[in-house]
Amino acid sequence: MAHRDNWGWRARIGMFIVGVECVPEAEWWAMCPPGVSVHSARVSAKTPWATWINGSGEVQLAEDLARGAKQFSGMRLSSIVVGHSSSSIAGGRGWDEATVQALQHVLPDDVAVTTNGLDCASALRAMNVRRPYLVFPPWFSEDTAAAGAQYVGDLGFEPAGYLRHDPGPKWRDLAPNELYAHGLGFEQDVERLYTEVRQSCPPNADGVLIAGTGFRCVGIIDALEADLGRPVVTANQASLWHALKLSSVRVPICGYGCLLQ
Repeated sequence: MAHRDNWGWRARIGMFIVGVECVPEAEWWAMCPPGVSVHSARVSAKTPWATWINGSGEVQLAEDLARGAKQFSGMRLSSIVVGHSSSSIAGGRGWDEATVQALQHVLPDDVAVTTNGLDCASALRAMNVRRPYLVFPPWFSEDTAAAGAQYVGDLGFEPAGYLRHDPGPKWRDLAPNELYAHGLGFEQDVERLYTEVRQSCPPNADGVLIAGTGFRCVGIIDALEADLGRPVVTANQASLWHALKLSSVRVPICGYGCLLQ
C-alpha cells in the first residue's frame, strides 16, 4: 500500500512568497486538502514586487517575480498566487490587475493568476462582509496600515477600523521595520493576537480581515469566529481558498474558518 506523497493530482498551486518567510508555506500546508500540492518561489525584491511604468497603466515585474514565473511556466500548475499583501497595498488601485496581466504574458494560458489583494477581496465578498475590521501585523508602520485601510476602501468595502497588532513588551522599543530582522517573524504569539482581536473588534464590524501573508494566524480563525460570531478572513486562508476555486477544486476544509468549509 502506497503512503501519501502529497502529489498534486487534484491541483498544483504556485505561490510567490517573501524570501525570508516561513509562515505562508506552513499555513498553506496545514490547510491544504489531499491531492493539492503547493510550490513556492521566493522573492527578495523591494515592495511592491512590480513597479508602475509611468503613464502606461502597465507594470514591470521585479527580476525575482519574472524569473519565478518562467520557472513556474514549466510546472503544469493550475493556479498561481502573488502572496504579498504589502505589494497589493503599496501598488495601489489597479496594481493587482496590472500585475496579473503582466504575469499572464509569461505563463501558459491555462494557468489562473491572482494576488493576495484580489484573494482577500473575493473572500470578503463571498462571506458577505462589507464592514471588515482590519488587523495588520506589527511590522506594518502606521502609514502602511493607513494605506492598507485606504486600499480596502478603494476595493469597495467600508472598514470598521483597524488595528496594528501589539506583539508585546519585548518588541516595543523597535521600529516596525526592525521587528522582522530581530526575529519577530519566528516568535509570533498567536494567543496574544487572538486576545487582542477579540477584545478590540468593534460591534459595527460584520467581519474581520487579518492581512499579511507572513502574519501567523490561521490557527485562531475558528476560535475567533466562535467568540465574535462573525466571519474571519486571513491572508493565507483567502489565497488558498481563491487558488482552489480557480483550480476547480471543491473540497470542504474544516478547522480554518467558514470560508474554507
